[in-house]
Amino acid sequence: MSTGRSVTPMGPAELVQAAAMARRFYLEGKSKIQIAEEFGVSRFKVARVLETALERDLVRIEIRVPAELDAERSDALRARYGLRHAVVVESPADAADDAPDPENLGEVAADLLGELVHEGDVLGLAWGRSTIHMAAALHRLPPCTVVQLTGVYDAGTAERGSVEAVRRAAQVSGGEAHPIYAPMLLPDSATAAALRGQTGIARAFDYFDKVTVAAVSIGSWAPGISTVYDMLTEEERAHYASLGAAAEMSAHLFDAEGRRIGRDLGERCITVEADRLRRIPEVVAIAGGLRKAAAIGAVLRSGLVTSLVTDTAAADHLLLETGPGPRPALDRADPDGG
Repeated sequence: MSTGRSVTPMGPAELVQAAAMARRFYLEGKSKIQIAEEFGVSRFKVARVLETALERDLVRIEIRVPAELDAERSDALRARYGLRHAVVVESPADAADDAPDPENLGEVAADLLGELVHEGDVLGLAWGRSTIHMAAALHRLPPCTVVQLTGVYDAGTAERGSVEAVRRAAQVSGGEAHPIYAPMLLPDSATAAALRGQTGIARAFDYFDKVTVAAVSIGSWAPGISTVYDMLTEEERAHYASLGAAAEMSAHLFDAEGRRIGRDLGERCITVEADRLRRIPEVVAIAGGLRKAAAIGAVLRSGLVTSLVTDTAAADHLLLETGPGPRPALDRADPDGG
């Protein structure tokens, strides 16, 4: 289809000059002013030549990222929720709506931590299948201290869960490890308080205010998709459901609007407090799949998370959500403030 503009062929001198200017600008990183001085023309002339080089296909610009990463969705998600980083990976082609988090989320999150963690940082890891997969995939981390942010799902699985994840991350970084050898959920607040006072656990808690980067998982309020849900009795589940529980992160419950509910549950748990979590400069949530999409949205609205690693199935749901726009996550709003 004609644009109505006549395209005058470029002569050989013009082609050579355009190619030279394009090389200086795109490959050598020179500014338009520097190129103008070299060729004895105005910077506006340089700008026109570079624009013509693109229009005439003399220069082709490609933005290439690994096939598993969806750059367009990532940027859209970051902008919509006011995140510092959003990384969206392709969902498996045959993934069902109730499929668990894609395992490659952990691999991508491991690479992201390699970017975000700097020497001397304190890295916090909360219990979660996604964070465990991430720790297993770690292959580079600068020297840093690694601390466990929550107790374990079951004290008998510590070697295969968050304790091992902390040890693995510390081994990769060459830094100190501060694991927590205790269950996440206790029968009552008194037992939890007594455990928090034990030397090893208290030492880990002392590091919470020093954490600079944290990795957390997100669960939906449903069986098999939330560690806390699976640990509670039927009566307790019904109680928190009646309060509007829609998501869980590090033993903290949230309703669909991102407000924290069921604070009494936190008193029975060995976990980083919500206010301490909010003060951590970088909190990376790792969660994906359509079954977790609504829960991810709720946690993003809580103000506790700054970055997200997810998949296309969850991202599409989050980008299509209607209603009032979410609060920018980087505002770090207090979820207890209403």
